[in-house]
Amino acid sequence: MPNTFLTAQLIARQALPILKENMTMPFLVHRNYENEYKKQGDTIQIRKPAVFKADEFEKEIQLQDVNEENVLVKLDKIADVSVPVTSKEMTLNVEDFNQQILTPAMIAIAEKVNRDLLGLYTEVPYHVGVAGKTPDSLQSFADGRRMLNENKVPLAKRRAVWNPEADAQLTIIPAVVNAEKSGTTLALREGSMGRIQGLDNFMEQSVFTHKAGGYTKLDDVTVAASKGAITIKLESAAKTSTASLKKGDVLTVEGHQYVVVKDTAPAAAGVIGAVDIYPALQNDVNAGTVLFADQKSGGHVANLAFHESAFALVSRPLELPRGSQDAYITNFNGLSLRVVFGYDVKTKMQTLSLDTLYGVKCIYPELATRIMG
Repeated sequence: MPNTFLTAQLIARQALPILKENMTMPFLVHRNYENEYKKQGDTIQIRKPAVFKADEFEKEIQLQDVNEENVLVKLDKIADVSVPVTSKEMTLNVEDFNQQILTPAMIAIAEKVNRDLLGLYTEVPYHVGVAGKTPDSLQSFADGRRMLNENKVPLAKRRAVWNPEADAQLTIIPAVVNAEKSGTTLALREGSMGRIQGLDNFMEQSVFTHKAGGYTKLDDVTVAASKGAITIKLESAAKTSTASLKKGDVLTVEGHQYVVVKDTAPAAAGVIGAVDIYPALQNDVNAGTVLFADQKSGGHVANLAFHESAFALVSRPLELPRGSQDAYITNFNGLSLRVVFGYDVKTKMQTLSLDTLYGVKCIYPELATRIMG
């Protein structure tokens, strides 16, 4: 006898806790959710969380402005898992259905959301460590903390995520072994390395490895530009390179760090005429030497240390499809999930579709740093 309890509503309510338990990054960043139906490609406006600094109190308080800036976020991502469901699978009890179908589906969606958030590393110019060298000592935590301190990042809600190689090296350090572990979800608890140097540390399998543009191999590049420039021209003394720079490449000019915000055109006789950077050039530069972090390694693992407000996950519910056989939407704690059953009369096959709509944004690059590996 078919299990009539396997409805979209029941599956949605079973699936969302599984999704939550397998997510790491969404619970480490700023989340924004409203119960307002949207579709893929919509752009919405959210308020950036306010960031303050602590003043030394003397005779009277110093009032600080509450700068509630708005930022546009495009809801351009749908994490979707759609599978055919046989009549036999529809007769499974809830526990077996969860194990065979729901849990693998939710893990896949969680991994995509985690990876999309981690992909925001390309907007972070600040970096410590050595490209191509896996972090393997307490110095790596200290370097990340130093960069956050130099950028005046608030001390609370600081996090760090490390790839498996760094995790393997760091978790054999006695101070890390004995660190207090914590986390609100299974993924956070299982991946927790503990709180070290003021950072809540987690292992995340989806940490990116950045592949640098070929132009970063050069060691004879200079720049001349005025303070405040956001587009600069780079010149190689050899005048032979035809390589380019990639979004996310990082460079240092006179002690200040910058990130390339979009892929460049190939160099012509060693010159790239337009390189868009962030932040704007910090000072006037005349034939200043350009140092590329990836010059010897060709790339780096983009482990991250950051404050919660550096990155944002914005989620909105998708509309229920018209004429659907059975569909349901559920949401909790900034996450929304849609479950839709469909039936194809041509193939006489029932399908189960699970999806979530969201966008990601780096809202404060200054509140994050890469810890290169």
